[in-house]
Amino acid sequence: MTDDVRSLRLLLTQAEGQRDEALAEQLRLDAAWRAAAAQAEQLVLYRREYEQRWRAEFCHEGKIELVRCYQGFIERLSQALDQQERVAGHAAAEAERAAAIVRGHDVRAAALKKLVERRVKEGERLAAGREQRQHDEHASRAAWVRFTEANARGAI
Repeated sequence: MTDDVRSLRLLLTQAEGQRDEALAEQLRLDAAWRAAAAQAEQLVLYRREYEQRWRAEFCHEGKIELVRCYQGFIERLSQALDQQERVAGHAAAEAERAAAIVRGHDVRAAALKKLVERRVKEGERLAAGREQRQHDEHASRAAWVRFTEANARGAI
């Protein structure tokens, strides 16, 4: 194996390692995004349940202090939901960025792998040509030796 192919294989190994690291990071970010989105969904469901429960309570008795407490809590809950949706959006963007990085590493690794394969095939082709030339040269010399021996016998 030539130094060129060895160097390319080393680069390929390095590129695959970088791709694997990027893939691990993408998986971590995907999990964080799913967790943030699930938490936002839980907040939506909780707010919906809370509103339904207190609507029924207000139908029976709606003291103003209770209504103010309810409105304050719903406002804080809505703020928490908005913040969680921003967190989930940011996590989704980070996961997409990580996916793009993985795609870039995949392309680089695939290109290097193709180049290594091409160089190995080229080396094999050159070696086969060299072997064929040596074989042809050996056959030519053997024929020349036979020819000169036949001429030497015939001339004597």
